Amino acid sequence: MAKSSDMTEGPLFKNIILYTIPIILTSLLQLLFNAADLVIVGRFKGSLSVAAVGATGSITMLIVNLFIGLSVGAGVAVAHGLGGKKYQEVHRTVHTALPAAIVSGIVLTVLGISLSETLLTMMNTPANVLPLSSIYMKIYFAGITFNMVYNFSASILRAAGDTKSPLIFLTVAGIINVILNIIFVTLFDMNVEGVALATTISQAVSAVLVVVALMKRTDACRLELKKMKFYKAQLVKIIRIGLPAGIQGSLFSISNVIIQSSINSFGDIVMSGNAAAANIEGFVYVALNSFHQTAVNYIGQNAGAKKYGRVKRTLWICLVCVTVVGLVAGGAVYSVADKLLSIYITDSTEAIGYGIIRMTFICLPYFLCGLMDVSTGALRGMGASIAPMIISVLGVCGVRIAWIYTVFQIPQYHTPNSLYFSYTVSWTITFIIQMIAFFFVFKNKKSQI
Repeated sequence: MAKSSDMTEGPLFKNIILYTIPIILTSLLQLLFNAADLVIVGRFKGSLSVAAVGATGSITMLIVNLFIGLSVGAGVAVAHGLGGKKYQEVHRTVHTALPAAIVSGIVLTVLGISLSETLLTMMNTPANVLPLSSIYMKIYFAGITFNMVYNFSASILRAAGDTKSPLIFLTVAGIINVILNIIFVTLFDMNVEGVALATTISQAVSAVLVVVALMKRTDACRLELKKMKFYKAQLVKIIRIGLPAGIQGSLFSISNVIIQSSINSFGDIVMSGNAAAANIEGFVYVALNSFHQTAVNYIGQNAGAKKYGRVKRTLWICLVCVTVVGLVAGGAVYSVADKLLSIYITDSTEAIGYGIIRMTFICLPYFLCGLMDVSTGALRGMGASIAPMIISVLGVCGVRIAWIYTVFQIPQYHTPNSLYFSYTVSWTITFIIQMIAFFFVFKNKKSQI
């Protein structure tokens, strides 16, 4: 039976690495849900099905990210409570978070099913791709409540220092997902509906496992189902911290939707290469984003305990680590890009070529995205919510959208290469401004001691 880990004591570098490794592995397994979908439909149903699944990614995140942000708010609230040893607040946050997850899931199901075809059409999804994409999205959103419950619960566990349990649960769910993918697609001759159903079932398994883990805890994070209710103060804090994070994520997705729409205009071959490359790059991204989650929780607990020296050291350790991981992982993946893309795409060398173009402009400089994410996480861990949202929205969404409607419209720059370069520019600008904002917030918090 688990107890909370105290992140306000002990050696930082070693503990941060030990804390982050399970998050990386967990995130990689979670990403394998979609990777297994793409690989299996690509192998047995062709590149058109790969394009169909890939076309749903940005629009799905547009809808989901708003509520995923609330899970971030729940995690930060728990971390602050544990760091400040305010255990009654932690108890109430946990029992507010789970009902919030369920309500979020129900709202997402209604939105996702009712708007899927309309949104895909607005994104210029080709007519030969649209029916498959629509089916995939509707099945995915039918089971989205399981995804919400898992994310809220896992956020609580990580805030309490437990990053190993989510890894175990995702391992089990990932194995189930792959097995069901193969059964549905090969034995039952299903297409994208089969892989969507497999993903939904596996997410249900992970949701049940993580809720049981919370119920077995012996600390303030222990969940008692009969005590679940909305505690006003805790709900307000979750929304105050999480809603800006969710709005930021959704606005990020708007820029990605616009980019996806631009990619769609080049046709299904470019779409297929883009979808496969984006999925491969995702494995690098989740490794980088794991340091964002570490920064949120370590800085959250230490800010709650008012140990600002450890807050600053945590930030620098995470920045150095994410840079090294980004350069090594990004370079390694790019060096075998053609071989990795051929796992997803077996019927179009042209699509593989377009996938390599994307990876050149995004995968190699991916460490810049990691730096941006860590600095954003540091601000959230300090309890700031509006500042990182505004900076990220202007720095990422603003730059990319401006790029698409200016540079990308110039005939010689109306290419996938130009489109992808907007990512690097936006990451760099946003990171610099986030760091400036962090030190302003840090100085202000420290002066209040």
